[in-house]
Amino acid sequence: MFILGIVLFAVGLLFSIAWHELGHLSTAKLFGIRVPQYMVGFGPTIFSRKRGETEYGIKAIPFGGYIRMIGMFPPGPDGRLESRSTSPWRGMIEDARSAAYEELRPGDEKRMFYTRAPWKRVIVMFAGPFMNLILAVVLFLTVLMGFGITQQTTSVSSVSQCVIAQSENRDKCEKGDPASPAAAAGLKAGDRIVSFGGTHTDDWNELSDLIRANPGKEVPIVVERGGQEVTLHAKIASNQVAKKDSSGQIVEGQYVQAGFLGFSAATGVVKQDFGDSVTWMGDRIGEAVDSLAALPGKIPALWNAAFDGAERESDSPMGVVGAARVGGEIFTLDIPPTQQLAMALMLVAGFNLSLFLFNMLPLLPLDGGHIAGALWESLRRNTAKLLRRPDPGPFDVAKLMPVAYVVAGIFICFTILVLIADVVNPVRIS
Repeated sequence: MFILGIVLFAVGLLFSIAWHELGHLSTAKLFGIRVPQYMVGFGPTIFSRKRGETEYGIKAIPFGGYIRMIGMFPPGPDGRLESRSTSPWRGMIEDARSAAYEELRPGDEKRMFYTRAPWKRVIVMFAGPFMNLILAVVLFLTVLMGFGITQQTTSVSSVSQCVIAQSENRDKCEKGDPASPAAAAGLKAGDRIVSFGGTHTDDWNELSDLIRANPGKEVPIVVERGGQEVTLHAKIASNQVAKKDSSGQIVEGQYVQAGFLGFSAATGVVKQDFGDSVTWMGDRIGEAVDSLAALPGKIPALWNAAFDGAERESDSPMGVVGAARVGGEIFTLDIPPTQQLAMALMLVAGFNLSLFLFNMLPLLPLDGGHIAGALWESLRRNTAKLLRRPDPGPFDVAKLMPVAYVVAGIFICFTILVLIADVVNPVRIS
């Protein structure tokens, strides 16, 4: 089953890459740009077939993909496509410019990428990451609304016998601790709370907020027990409880004084409606953005985990190898097959969300870098037009290639570090 999980993740990875490149390909062809190649993977070609003017193929290393569009960069200042320089930085620029015209054919002069309006280039470069975002949303909605996710419910797992401040970090009652309102009211494990203080609810977060908002009040609580509804009465205590943020998540290490009933909620797989699913996805996107911004700060801990035997943090960055390993572990968990499949889909969805956010960084050679270049060109040309100055012409993104090589070098080093950590000290879910 472990191997099955890895294979399924690999299939999801390849589809995600192909789906990403399809976004670039379809919009490039829509705007009349010639695309000689559409490839999934890097390295030696395993299979390829030419359809029309485009060669479609699969390569040996499934860690990415690309389409090749002619004329990615404009000609140099002298109008030539090729020239040589003794400067290594200038050589990088000229090599990039030359590669963009390798397969130029008669009649292609008006089919080059750089000749398209900036807004069209933005669409072509944005289409790839956007396809990953679409796939992530579809997979998230499929899991949330079709399978459901594990969360706390309004059913009672256990009842606390006394009131203990949550900051005390203990679960055993001591002499002098007052009885919990839940125990005093006769609440039992297995009960399902259907209303609190006259408010019907089947949502744990809503029930938790109702309890917290009523310290010191006598409240009727209707529970379902053995197929019948039973009304209990509890005087809600005031206690020190964990603080919650705006999305209902516990803020670790912070406490507030609020209402306290005294029971642990049972967990279960609950299907979400569309509104709750959208809210859930919004929270996950926010968390993903925060994680991406915090990525540089996680490098020291990642280094220690890879080379010093330090414990691998649960939120540590993972690469393709680590994600594939997690995909394998999912299918070894002692949970129903439907939940194994749901977790695997969530993994692929999270991977696609990360691809979207990462590719939108305004750095070459990422898609976001080309988008930034097109937007800057549009700003320059429109400003010149407004001020009645000569058109400055296309922005030469090729001049940024030395910076792109530096950025690519950093990405490669980071990828190697993550790969080593994934092999010697992987993130585990079981």
